Amino acid sequence: MPKVLLALIVAFVVCQVALACTTIYLHRALAHKSLTLSPPVRMVFRVMLWLMTGIRPRQWVAVHRKHHAYTDVEGDPHSPLLLGFWKVQLGNVMLYRKSVRDGETTQRYAKDLPPDRLDKVLFDHAFIGLGIGITALCLVFGWEVGLIAAGIHTVLYLAINSAVNAIGHRFGSKSYENTARNNQWLAWLTVGEGLHNNHHAAPTSAKFALNGHQIDPGWWIIRGLVRTGQAKVRLNELRLVKRAETTAEAATG
Repeated sequence: MPKVLLALIVAFVVCQVALACTTIYLHRALAHKSLTLSPPVRMVFRVMLWLMTGIRPRQWVAVHRKHHAYTDVEGDPHSPLLLGFWKVQLGNVMLYRKSVRDGETTQRYAKDLPPDRLDKVLFDHAFIGLGIGITALCLVFGWEVGLIAAGIHTVLYLAINSAVNAIGHRFGSKSYENTARNNQWLAWLTVGEGLHNNHHAAPTSAKFALNGHQIDPGWWIIRGLVRTGQAKVRLNELRLVKRAETTAEAATG
């Protein structure tokens, strides 16, 4: 198999694993507490995110909760309706960093996620985790394929996550009255995140597919974790929020 093709396949698989960790652990479990995970599963998610993205969970959670608190109004860290589609699509990571660096967002919106000993020793050091992850790819697939795959994965992961915010608040269908949009094709790419209108309508729901024709791949993984006793869904009934609800309570449930 050509090295470039192998690198593309490896990058796509790694990216999908990272996206699954993002939607299930960072988004649904931590940010909205729509499910709880067993300690071993939580640790697996933490390690995988550290190796594949370098994200500090409490920072990601804080920015996302702020987004729900001020969705598409002044104060939203990454609204394409306020900042423009391309600024969010191409600069989403910088918008996240800007919000984190303000000295207030993380402290205010992630009070329940203080750094523990492992964060201080390992998980707060992004470049160490990314370095280990890239080294692992190089050892398994060879240095050329490993480096190419790491580069492609980085671009894919950042672009797809940006699309959830940029496309998810500009284009697509609506099932509920809010400013987000549903895109099933984007949901396939993002392990369910493309059903963004549904999520903003019911942020505490662990399942994003709220209508019969919609598909949420992340829910398949969650259902498997529940069946094996590794996860517990917080709410069985659907709890819709009002369109005008723009408080941190709406973000955390």
